[in-house]
Amino acid sequence: MILSFWKQDLTRVPDSVWAQTDIEELILAENRLSEIPEGIGSLQKLRTLDLGHNRLSTVPDAIGRLEDLTDFLYLHDNRLCALPSSFAALTKLRYLNISGNVFEQLPECVTGMTSLIELRASDNQMTALSDSIARLASLRELHLRNNRLTTLPESIGQLQDLRQIDLRGNPLRHLPAAIATLPRLYKLDLRWVTALDPTGWLADLESRGCAVYR
Repeated sequence: MILSFWKQDLTRVPDSVWAQTDIEELILAENRLSEIPEGIGSLQKLRTLDLGHNRLSTVPDAIGRLEDLTDFLYLHDNRLCALPSSFAALTKLRYLNISGNVFEQLPECVTGMTSLIELRASDNQMTALSDSIARLASLRELHLRNNRLTTLPESIGQLQDLRQIDLRGNPLRHLPAAIATLPRLYKLDLRWVTALDPTGWLADLESRGCAVYR
């Protein structure tokens, strides 16, 4: 069952929504929501939740109790600077988009989402990634465009299933050679990165067929 309130100019979610416990996909994108009630925790069958393009500065702990949230969680284009620690329990989630917020670091709970295949965290204010990024062993796409990253942790070399890394527009000065060991990497985007130290192994990546954009 899909319930959509897309682009309805809502400032609050109708209370009736929380009684519809058979909902599998809830779309609340492109409204004027500044809060989501804890009542969302009653929607235990949710597989997709879209809260993108709102005015949220916080999201409720209860989302972390949605055990069947497996497909998509969209939180992009809000005003978030943190996520509840309960989100680490979303171990079945495959896609997370937190782009277009004001995160200064990747929330630690995100690295508990060990089934993530795609992580989008572009257009934030992140200055570093934690070594715990290595916990995302299933990750295939990592999108970090337009942050404030100057390097990446060596532990990124443990993401053996990674296929794409988007680092456009970051003030990178150094990249770990561990990236060159990623066996499935086929796209590394370094456009608009102007201060990166000369890195010989980029040519090695290209020689094996990885597209390096710079």
